[in-house]
Amino acid sequence: MDALLENFFNIAVFREVLPFLLQGLLTTLGLSALVIPTGLLGGLAVALLATQSQHKFITLPVTAYVDLFRALPPIVLLIFIYFGFPFLGLDLPKLLAVALGFLLNNSAYYGEIFRAGLLSVPAGQTEAARSTGLTRVQTLIHVVIPQATRNVLPDLVSNSIEVVKLTTIASVVALPELLRIARDAQALVYNPSPIVLAALIYLAILWPLVRWLSRLEHRNLLAR
Repeated sequence: MDALLENFFNIAVFREVLPFLLQGLLTTLGLSALVIPTGLLGGLAVALLATQSQHKFITLPVTAYVDLFRALPPIVLLIFIYFGFPFLGLDLPKLLAVALGFLLNNSAYYGEIFRAGLLSVPAGQTEAARSTGLTRVQTLIHVVIPQATRNVLPDLVSNSIEVVKLTTIASVVALPELLRIARDAQALVYNPSPIVLAALIYLAILWPLVRWLSRLEHRNLLAR
């Protein structure tokens, strides 16, 4: 037990590396605050294109986009963007490369969630809204999208939690997020305790969201 505490829960190491991990946490939170909203907006755009258009020259490319970026591992996508784009004459900053990679990946996943939500809204809701004089766009904004979002809110929250955890892949381009800082600290102190502390920080941040997600799922089950 003493060896376990010394190597994985070393309080002295925790104290030593905590200030550096908090700096990495700020990067992780800032990155999450950037990529989650852009992913949501991109996903909603993808879903609207998939559900509101009847033209195959729109729906087929959208389907191909979703399939491609859901199948492609995000870490491979990020490596291609950051290290491959310079060969095309596009030398992107680290943050922009990470944001673009997450946008492509997240919009595909959020798009499928929003698509399911849009399809779950009864057609009668749209017809009733249009009969009151609302335009198609107004009906989408004020009637369809709010209901669709409410119907799939647990899935949106669940995917957002996964996105926060997925920000760890930013370390492959040396962006100093939480896990990257923890790994660097581990190499300096020759002790895995910084990794454990990083995991505890993630737990402290995500646990309330997980509990909220459980309540949302329970509420949805009761409403059915």
